[in-house]
Amino acid sequence: MKWTEGLDKTSIFLYLAISIFAVANIYSVDEGLGKKQFVFLCISIFVGIIIFFMRTKFFENFASIIYIGGILLLIGLFPFGTEILGQKNWYKFGSVTMQPVEFAKIGVALMLANYVSGPDFNIKTKKSLWTCLAIIGIPAVAVLAIPDVGSLLVFTAFFIALFREGLSGWFFGVGGIFAVVFLVALAVDPIYVIVGIALIYGLILLFNYYKIHWNIVSIAGFIGSFLLLSGLAFGSPKILEKLPKHQRERIEVLYKGEKAFRDTSGYNLLYSKTAIGSGGFFGKGYKEGSVTQGKFVPEQETDYIFCTVGEEWGFFGATMLVLLYALFIGRIYYLSEQQKSSFNRVFGYSFASILLMHFVINLGMVMGLFPTVGIPLPFFSYGGSSLLAFSIMTFIFFKLNYADRNSLV
Repeated sequence: MKWTEGLDKTSIFLYLAISIFAVANIYSVDEGLGKKQFVFLCISIFVGIIIFFMRTKFFENFASIIYIGGILLLIGLFPFGTEILGQKNWYKFGSVTMQPVEFAKIGVALMLANYVSGPDFNIKTKKSLWTCLAIIGIPAVAVLAIPDVGSLLVFTAFFIALFREGLSGWFFGVGGIFAVVFLVALAVDPIYVIVGIALIYGLILLFNYYKIHWNIVSIAGFIGSFLLLSGLAFGSPKILEKLPKHQRERIEVLYKGEKAFRDTSGYNLLYSKTAIGSGGFFGKGYKEGSVTQGKFVPEQETDYIFCTVGEEWGFFGATMLVLLYALFIGRIYYLSEQQKSSFNRVFGYSFASILLMHFVINLGMVMGLFPTVGIPLPFFSYGGSSLLAFSIMTFIFFKLNYADRNSLV
């Protein structure tokens, strides 16, 4: 049929394959929740079809309204949100719950795409750079105040989209340095970290002394950056101490191992790794996982759903799932690069980068490579608001890509 020529059938297949496989695994954990997730998937597809028949200009024209709506939903959490484990990031309407941060990401992606595609945008100018930082930073501050550190980390995905549009790689380098100093200072005495920083600065001076244009600004920057990193190293353990007990333990698990916290924050990780490791190459079989069926992992259908795949489908099944995600995310990046419209391209890059961050953080969590921060596996973890939000972003991009392929310009 002629109207299907602009549809990217590969992406649609990958979206459905991941989502349907997710329902099957949630059903294995809890049959009732599996049935609910199937209903959520049907609702998400129905909403997606409505989005697909909307005009593409709607997303550009209403980007600012959707963006402001997302921020208001985040702010509304403070007086009206339901608190769970010290985080007020849910609205509860009877038995129905909604996590607005998932929908706020859609608003940021649309608003950023709308601004970047404007005629006055130039990432090299301070005005454009600060405007982009404000678009990302305003909702990010609200997310931090909740506090939802996991979702805050996902907001760094938008910088990948900006990097494609010309953002300097220095932003990632500086961010990486701060992260390394913070994490190392938690495991090593801060004095040794500061000595290490001093040695690195000394080597930089030794080999680049005559290449650096020395003036008040360069000297102040050199000394100021050293003091800032030293202050971060000294303050990292203090910051850790100020965190709520469950958040502090989730970070300490990385250094001390999950067995040291087997009765508290390390419990989920301990049994998650046990489940994944016991699956072997082909798994124990559908609904045959002893850890999964024994309900050893609390709320396994949500953030720790990947361990169900590892136990019941084995290394082979887990690899196939990782491959499906890699193909889907890679496909979105590829299609984004082919877009004639910069709005479509930036939104596509934002969407793919959000998926990538969620995927990497979630798998890192269940395998003990990253602290437990409550980040769901896209399309796979149980939850209506998460599935609906990711599906909305998916179908918005499907629509934009379809319109781009069929445009004459």
